[in-house]
Amino acid sequence: MTVMAERPTMSGTTESQSFEELLQTLDALVVPDGSKAEIIKGNIVGSPWSKGYYLDVMELACEQLRPHLPEEHRISYGPFLYAFPGAERAFGPDIHAGHRSVSRQTSTHLDGEALSFVAELTSSSTRDTDLTDKIEVYGRAGVPVYLLLDMQEEQATVLWTPSAKGYESRVTRPFGEKLLIPAPFDCLLDTTGFKAP
Repeated sequence: MTVMAERPTMSGTTESQSFEELLQTLDALVVPDGSKAEIIKGNIVGSPWSKGYYLDVMELACEQLRPHLPEEHRISYGPFLYAFPGAERAFGPDIHAGHRSVSRQTSTHLDGEALSFVAELTSSSTRDTDLTDKIEVYGRAGVPVYLLLDMQEEQATVLWTPSAKGYESRVTRPFGEKLLIPAPFDCLLDTTGFKAP
């Protein structure tokens, strides 16, 4: 088993494994309840348990965004894996929104390019990936809005206008302020209540 300093890999992957083989390996893994595994830079990587108050933050965000969803879209949080074959990545975003048809299948690998919104809540072990790799992958895949909730810095960054480099537009506000979430939502997100207790 390969071990990364900040996040353990869940399998000893080799460079010869294709993205499809990594997905098959990921499917065969037994991941503890409350944790998730993702494919990041050719490795299957496990994320640690979230802090308890993250659940409150995820629920507050979903409650505020739900009335502004595009027609036939759903927003949720939880362990669903979205695949990005072109980037050879598979992520389980903390919050995700997309058309209801995305989940009408038996596969455990949902189409990442069908997402209309993703949000990640950083932890000390996931922060670097959330701030770099995921910005690039979500943007290149055309996900319209990426909300990055930096739990260590207590600030929210919304990114939009996807491009080949990630995102062209971004705004950051400290927790406690309101943040405009752009199209297709066009609403204000109140980040009061996002700080650690």
